[in-house]
Amino acid sequence: MDQGISIEDLTILLVEPSAAQRRIIINHLEAMGIDKVDGVATGEEALTHMERHPPDLVASAMYFDDMTGSELVTRMRGLESLADIPFMLVSSEQHPHNLEPVRQAGVIAILPKPFHVDALRTALENTVGLVEPRPLELTFSDVEELKVLIVDDSALSRRFLRTTFAQMGLESIAEAATGTEAVAQLGDRDFDLIVTDYNMPEMDGQALVEHIRQGGTHANVPILMVTCEQDAARLANVRKAGVSALCDKPFNMDTVREHLARLIDG
Repeated sequence: MDQGISIEDLTILLVEPSAAQRRIIINHLEAMGIDKVDGVATGEEALTHMERHPPDLVASAMYFDDMTGSELVTRMRGLESLADIPFMLVSSEQHPHNLEPVRQAGVIAILPKPFHVDALRTALENTVGLVEPRPLELTFSDVEELKVLIVDDSALSRRFLRTTFAQMGLESIAEAATGTEAVAQLGDRDFDLIVTDYNMPEMDGQALVEHIRQGGTHANVPILMVTCEQDAARLANVRKAGVSALCDKPFNMDTVREHLARLIDG
């Protein structure tokens, strides 16, 4: 960004039970010029601190004495005052089942321990993209007039996506919790972009893509799939079904911007 805030301006709450780990992460942040960092050791301490002093970003471990990182971000998303605060997980946890709730809650990044400094910087730049609105720049379309349908069975994920797109200047955003609900909405109104998850009940993302591409008024509408799915064969089938672009959860803000600009202007 040429103007506005930078990563050096961010206020960060670090939730880490290990004093040694807190110091290591704080040292990395200070080396990047970030000096507004508070540290706490438990989830309850984090929630109390956030209510009094809402940070720009919560960087959290996975396990505390009183709860897990998954429970912390879920608690945050359930409180109106904390629901939209960006969340980053820093953990050695690798089991997909344990990470799934965190991914679905809408997080800026999941960094391993130890993490690479470049990955940390990317997560902080993503945070800036959420904290300070920056409209999507399009050549042939007005961002405010675009009609977007978000399809995801996770209410937390839908909220995060809605917040992300709103920060890019998108104003007309509808939601569906299943592919079946999405099909019903597609029959009632027009959309310029469809954003869908893969794993959903009733009708998954692949089946939704196949249904849309079969014909009708939305047969050529761009479809962006934002998913935790890692199975290469399943993702290959989604590509064959006609998805326009694939994006991981959590995603890079600049990558999503590039996808949207290419899909909509294209």
